[in-house]
Amino acid sequence: MKTTIFLVNLVAVFIGVSYGMHGPILPVFAKNVIGATYTELGLIGLANFLPYMFIPIFVGILLDKYNNAHLLSVGILINSASLYLLSIAQTVPEVMVFRVMTGVAHAFFWPPCESIISSVSKGHARVKNIAKFTGFFVAGFTIGPLLGSLFLESFDVSYRLLFQFAAFILAAAIIASLSLSKKHIHKNDTKFSFSAIKEMRRFPEIIIMLVYCTASFGIILTIYPAFLDDNSISGVQIEILYFIFGVSRILTLLVAGKLARKMSHTLIAAVLSITFGLLVSFGAGNIFEFAIAMLLMGFGFSIFFPLTLEIVLSKTKKTISGTIIGAYETTFGIGWTVGPIIAGILSQFQDNTAPYLVFFILGIGIAILSTIRRKSLEPQNLP
Repeated sequence: MKTTIFLVNLVAVFIGVSYGMHGPILPVFAKNVIGATYTELGLIGLANFLPYMFIPIFVGILLDKYNNAHLLSVGILINSASLYLLSIAQTVPEVMVFRVMTGVAHAFFWPPCESIISSVSKGHARVKNIAKFTGFFVAGFTIGPLLGSLFLESFDVSYRLLFQFAAFILAAAIIASLSLSKKHIHKNDTKFSFSAIKEMRRFPEIIIMLVYCTASFGIILTIYPAFLDDNSISGVQIEILYFIFGVSRILTLLVAGKLARKMSHTLIAAVLSITFGLLVSFGAGNIFEFAIAMLLMGFGFSIFFPLTLEIVLSKTKKTISGTIIGAYETTFGIGWTVGPIIAGILSQFQDNTAPYLVFFILGIGIAILSTIRRKSLEPQNLP
């Protein structure tokens, strides 16, 4: 088990570093180099996350049938190719096409890793292992912006060359994934049934919370860097802010096991943390105020993932765990798709601060609903 967890975490680090290097800069690149408007930035975010509304379902089906590490390797190959192609993009449609590839590849990253971890642990151990896995990804995502700022400032590389470096780093994760495949990690031979996907309907409160949190997260990943650029925050400072964001997420994940003991309270606190981080962003005017917003949102965006997944898995039969993970990740895709397009339209036709006020108001409503339905935010028989 220890070797399996180590290899999965190693994959997470490589992919996290790559994402951290190019992710915060991509919207700035699209806006300043390609000439994308805020609406087009929203469409680029839509192109990235739209596949995640559908592909995880099919990946989840495959998880119950085939070697999970093989599926993970496929995702890494597609992802590194899409990132390299991004470095030669000249138009917004080209960027969108390559981000569609990234979205497809991402569906072959999280579900297989979650399934591998779930197959070797359960209960509190599963919460801790998934939190650690997420923590290693976030650690990589935190190191990535520092490397990105170093390349941009000290070595004066272009955004395009930065994307190519990130592609090679991501491709290096294939070594660990191929090592995992030798362990013949797979699920079971049960036949697929759409009733397994319908299992997610038993968690309406989780779905609402996930859609809100992932929609907000999608905004932070796709629209927020351009918003920071409009507020006179430089490319290097943007990378630093995402480093701060990553540190907040890592510190949160380190205590995920303890926070899981009060799961419903923690999830409500996570929603409020995201909500007030968005409110601070709405009124922020300098890097220090944006740093406070990043710290608040870092907590919320980290802790809701391992806790909500544990609630779902603890109430699901093990024989359909792969499919339910796919359905769970599809819920992520819905939020990630909706958030950027709404934020892009609001920023283009209202004001670039409007999305943060709107999502603050929505967040308050979600927090109230979660408080009323608090009992549904507890896992079943967590040993």
